[in-house]
Amino acid sequence: MPRSVISSARRLVVKVGSSSLTGTDGGIDHARLFALVNALAHKHAQGAQIVLVSSGAIAAGIHPLGLAARPRDLATQQAAASVGQGALLAAYTHAFAAHEITVGQVLLTEDDVTRRTHYANARRTLERLLDLRVMPIVNENDTVATSEIRFGDNDRLAALVAHLIDADALVLLSDVDALYDGPPHRPGAQRIPLVKGPEDLADVEIGRSRSKVGTGGMATKIEAARIATAAGVTTSITAADRVIAVLGGEDVGTVFLPIGRRGRSRRLWLEHATSARGRLIVDDGAVRALTHHKKSLLPAGITAVEGVFHDGDPVDVCAPDGTPVARGLVNYASGELPTLLGRSTRELAKALGPTYEREVIHRDDLVIL
Repeated sequence: MPRSVISSARRLVVKVGSSSLTGTDGGIDHARLFALVNALAHKHAQGAQIVLVSSGAIAAGIHPLGLAARPRDLATQQAAASVGQGALLAAYTHAFAAHEITVGQVLLTEDDVTRRTHYANARRTLERLLDLRVMPIVNENDTVATSEIRFGDNDRLAALVAHLIDADALVLLSDVDALYDGPPHRPGAQRIPLVKGPEDLADVEIGRSRSKVGTGGMATKIEAARIATAAGVTTSITAADRVIAVLGGEDVGTVFLPIGRRGRSRRLWLEHATSARGRLIVDDGAVRALTHHKKSLLPAGITAVEGVFHDGDPVDVCAPDGTPVARGLVNYASGELPTLLGRSTRELAKALGPTYEREVIHRDDLVIL
């Protein structure tokens, strides 16, 4: 039974949204937070390893800053996150301490988990915290994240964390109790208890969030489920007030069955956690080398460079007609590449020095789209 995968999970990621943690005034609702903590503490006491991905930092900063609603501009969002993150962590620390559970804060940006060494460090840190029976509390680092290096919503971040730690299950908690075949408030809307694959969603009408404090909605949760299930992780969507039921394997919410195989691969992060900073147009020979022969991208196959990017940034690799065929981390800045195009690495090393005998994108830093 798919729900038993969640109830028996030895390692799981639980994500809670801002709307599930805040009251009518926009501040933290401690009763809601304590109810969530009590449920997770019970699961923890049964031996499960849990990573909590928690929104709410910006929402927690709204009241102390005297704001009427979630700010729209990035600078004020970052200020609210700076104030609110401390308050949110303090609330969690206090609540989990009643169960003798230590918490650890982990703040991530896109850059922290797409670059090779950063990805390994993030995984190693989470693994060690779990080994020490610490409850990692993960959030996007809203205080320093720019529009170019944001995950955008914690649903997607939670799915990627579930993949990162090779979790058995992912539970997405919000203010909606399940996925319905239409808007839940519409008369006659039916709950969808099980999604076996993308075909089950073909006729589903998906709405967006109405929350004043959150950034997600059902669309982001379905995208998160798609990412997680592609990595072999069973995923459930339900309301935060049903957390005990979902963790107990009861028939609540919507369960998405895995469609991919388990196993860590940084390439999934490259595909789903990054936004391309530029484009490299390549010839047909390079397309075949990348997609059929799993080769690295060399300067000789590139015909044009678009955008401004730096060494280590994610870029899209596009076929001659402009269709993206791959995404990867580039080893050159955009300003360096034009003089290298169409030339072999051996020729470049001879003319410019041995440091130029390297791939534009190494195959280990490349994912086929």
